[in-house]
Amino acid sequence: MDDEPLWYVAYGSNLHRERFRCYLSGGRPRGGARHYTGCRDSRPAGAEHPITMPGGIYFALTSLTWGGGMAFYDPALPGRAAARAYLLTRRQFCDVLSQEMRRDIGADHDLSEAVARGRQRLGPGRYETVLKVGERAGHPMLTFTAPAAHPPNAPTAPYLTMLGHGLREAHGWSAERAASYLAGRPGARGHWTPRDICDLLG
Repeated sequence: MDDEPLWYVAYGSNLHRERFRCYLSGGRPRGGARHYTGCRDSRPAGAEHPITMPGGIYFALTSLTWGGGMAFYDPALPGRAAARAYLLTRRQFCDVLSQEMRRDIGADHDLSEAVARGRQRLGPGRYETVLKVGERAGHPMLTFTAPAAHPPNAPTAPYLTMLGHGLREAHGWSAERAASYLAGRPGARGHWTPRDICDLLG
């Protein structure tokens, strides 16, 4: 069961492959303040695909890694959220989830409720609610988010830069398209213009 494959769906800074590698093999992402332990199994993802999912992302709370608002997924928002699906083992997914929850790696979380019913709350924290957003090649596609919507908070330039580069890398978007997408998200809207974000992306 530990090697059972499933898809981790990333919609925030983990859209960027190099940044996500810190969750798998350990390290500190460029521009970030936090060092990640890495997974028990540090192999790269078995496959990856750009996807979209119903709903949207918004920025809220305050990131201890980047400062400013963090990206959260809300399936009730209008539109579609751009994401990237990584094929991991179940054990890898659990270790990524533990790091997002700021817990020690090594716990093999029971994900059966999320897989069967589409939603599972593992705790009260920021990324402790697991959602099933679909299936691909017979394997469940899982992501995690906050248990309820939080008031918007503007993200920082380093965080938006990482997200923007991740969108361009995963989806092949132009800098202008990535900037327009991010500037329209709650939390960023009214604080960042598409031109501002496009300048960050070079």
